[in-house]
Amino acid sequence: MLGIGTEFGFFIHAALSGIIVTAVYACIRVIRRLIKHNLIVIAVEDFLFWAGTAVYLFVQMYQTSDGSIRWFFVLGVMFGMILSTIIGHLIKKRLLNRPKRYKID
Repeated sequence: MLGIGTEFGFFIHAALSGIIVTAVYACIRVIRRLIKHNLIVIAVEDFLFWAGTAVYLFVQMYQTSDGSIRWFFVLGVMFGMILSTIIGHLIKKRLLNRPKRYKID
């Protein structure tokens, strides 16, 4: 049985893994907006992203809990993904709605 401190450390590690996964996908979305892609290329990119994400999360889970699936790790990844998405939306909203401080005559 793991102690609560150890489980909390695993949870934080999992949340950081979720933040990394979300950040990588955000970068892919930015590249898609800059360079037009057709549906086949998007499908291949998504497949490679999710395959890479599965390998990355498996390695992270293996390193933290010796390969056993612990629900707090899964919840930590989801928490990190949700948290980074919310923070990203708040930053985007704040940047798009800030007042203009200069005048062009």
